[in-house]
Amino acid sequence: MMKTNAPKTNAGNFFEDYRIGQILTHAVPRTVKMGERALYHALYPARHALYSSDKFAQDCGLPFSPLDDMIAFHVVFGKSVPDVSLNAVANLGYAQGRWLLPVWPGDTLRSESEVIGLKENSNGKTGVLYVRTTGLNQHDQPVMEYVRWVMVRKRDTSAPAPETVVPPLTDAIKATDLVIPEGLDFTSYNFALSGEAHRMADYDIGEKIDHIDGVTIEEAEHMMATRLWQNTAKVHFDTSARPDGTRLIYGGHVISMARALSFNGLANAQMVVGLNGGAHANPCLAGDTIRAWSEVLDKAETSAPGVGAIRLRLVATKGGEAFALRSEDGKYLPTVLLDLDYWALMPL
Repeated sequence: MMKTNAPKTNAGNFFEDYRIGQILTHAVPRTVKMGERALYHALYPARHALYSSDKFAQDCGLPFSPLDDMIAFHVVFGKSVPDVSLNAVANLGYAQGRWLLPVWPGDTLRSESEVIGLKENSNGKTGVLYVRTTGLNQHDQPVMEYVRWVMVRKRDTSAPAPETVVPPLTDAIKATDLVIPEGLDFTSYNFALSGEAHRMADYDIGEKIDHIDGVTIEEAEHMMATRLWQNTAKVHFDTSARPDGTRLIYGGHVISMARALSFNGLANAQMVVGLNGGAHANPCLAGDTIRAWSEVLDKAETSAPGVGAIRLRLVATKGGEAFALRSEDGKYLPTVLLDLDYWALMPL
């Protein structure tokens, strides 16, 4: 009897492959160490003190400096790409994200996702997939979780549309639901070493901050970053994957660049602990110069000594006037790349 060899390669999932409640266990756990930090700080102008100095972190009540919050996000996100967004047209947004535990050098991260929503688009060629992704460490402890939704191609346009399920998503995480790292204490916070004197009391709700600096994105650095996070989405590497023949800059690269640029004006917004919502408003391509501005949306005290939570809108742009976000019809301006709503921890 002749043996028939089954395909060994994986073309990724398409929209009709998903079902509500499906659990996707993502392959290849990754141990993260100081190399990831060094590369992260080389790729982005990241210099928040808590992630740069063991001594500064110890003076803030931690055993030593954890890895940057966005390293955890990128690694957990990257694990999910082969199962969630390998055949994506675009990553559309985020919600209900929480950092649950610090990630320390030497931790091993893996991730899994649950399908929580499906909605076929009217063109019958694509659909929107909603997943809740959880990152876990080597002790099977959740280190972070978030919801994201992504537009995915259909393999067979004649495949019947699934029942539409759009999950209910809150506008923002309550400050009381944020997880504060054990031992964090800002009562002896060193403002001289952090880079700015501004504490949470110095910021007013509604205040807007122009972060001034800009960084021009190049092909080489964005592809290095995307490989670093083991993100295999075709649109970031293969020019034939997009009709215009360009490589789309990974949205997380824009997030980290904007977060790093926000240091100028928000140097003491040390730890990102909540992701309320986010949208990649327009594509970012090589040659675009990213600038950023922030708006203070809310403030709250926490149970940790001297630690406050500040809710911020972070907007990344590729030109245009500072603080400009939407046109008169309510749509994002074509210069807006990212609109991100997050909670950070800051000295009171």
